[in-house]
Amino acid sequence: MHASTSSQILDSALDAIGNTPLVRLDRLAQEEGLKCNLLGKVEFLSAGGSVKDRIAKAMVLAASVVIEPTSGNTGAYKGYPVIITMPNKMSQEKEALLRALGAEVIRTPDEEPWDSPRSHIGVAKRLQREIPYGVILDQYGNVNNPLAHEYTTGPEIISAITSTVSTPTKPSSLKVDAFVAGAGTGGTITGVSRALKKDHNPQCIVVGVDPIGSVLALPEYLNDESPKPYVVEGIGYDFVPQVLSRDPSDVDHWVKSSDNDAFRAVQRLMVTEGLLVGGSSGSALSGALAWLKTERGQKVAQAEGSNVVVLLPDGIRNYMSKEWFLDFALRPGASRIPQTASDTSSRYEGNTEPQIRPLLLTVVE
Repeated sequence: MHASTSSQILDSALDAIGNTPLVRLDRLAQEEGLKCNLLGKVEFLSAGGSVKDRIAKAMVLAASVVIEPTSGNTGAYKGYPVIITMPNKMSQEKEALLRALGAEVIRTPDEEPWDSPRSHIGVAKRLQREIPYGVILDQYGNVNNPLAHEYTTGPEIISAITSTVSTPTKPSSLKVDAFVAGAGTGGTITGVSRALKKDHNPQCIVVGVDPIGSVLALPEYLNDESPKPYVVEGIGYDFVPQVLSRDPSDVDHWVKSSDNDAFRAVQRLMVTEGLLVGGSSGSALSGALAWLKTERGQKVAQAEGSNVVVLLPDGIRNYMSKEWFLDFALRPGASRIPQTASDTSSRYEGNTEPQIRPLLLTVVE
């Protein structure tokens, strides 16, 4: 799907939004002992590098001066003046990219609750009052947020699954049996769920992943009594956004994910599958793997041909200066370069240094 879209001339970057590939995560599935098809919806291959491209396109078309409180991935492509308010914890890369696109960026304190006048939402509301014709797109309450996913992301997933032939070596149920996604505003998981369950597969199991410290998961006892800081960006909140449906008919199960779980999963996706994803993608994968170990999840995990789709929201581009990424990316490790040296000096009749014979490499064409 992604290749077919790029094989023709597009009128603008808006036309390069979406149509992202669904990629097999076979190596990870094998490591986990899964018999199902584990599939990643790779959203960083969209024009702006994030699943948020979709809702930005849907919400911005009728705006004039755009003001938006965001975690940094909701951008604008129409050339309108844009003011972005976002918490201090969001990456420097996000701010730099937004400014490069012409946006003005205002940072707000991380510790402010969502309804504080000093929070990113509160500051956006004040600016709207002060700027003539200013419009807050309001991804938290704008119906075009979940609709963008119901009409694009969900149908793309369905098309990829139903158009891929089931074979003896790669069996498929030809339907989406489970869908797993992190929840921020909740537009993605709500919209995709409705697309999948409405006409495609009413029995599809939808699993929401919420970071520890957020309050979006159900039942309520899964959440802490009061919100706590967490490092992963773009998912979780200290309030329940209006566009997030927590109705069990839309989201069947919830899983909590820690920062450590998320960042370990990012590393696995990079090293094992070659996908340069961001932290919230790690949250989604770690949540999916945790759910697949539950009693209900095991029925899907061990069913050959069942399809489990994990939404991978964005790429590592926005997080390359973050300590959690640099910690494992630059951490010294054992060299994979083969050599013939021995650490046992006795083998060299008294020599104190190991002797390394030249390693001959041949290029095979």
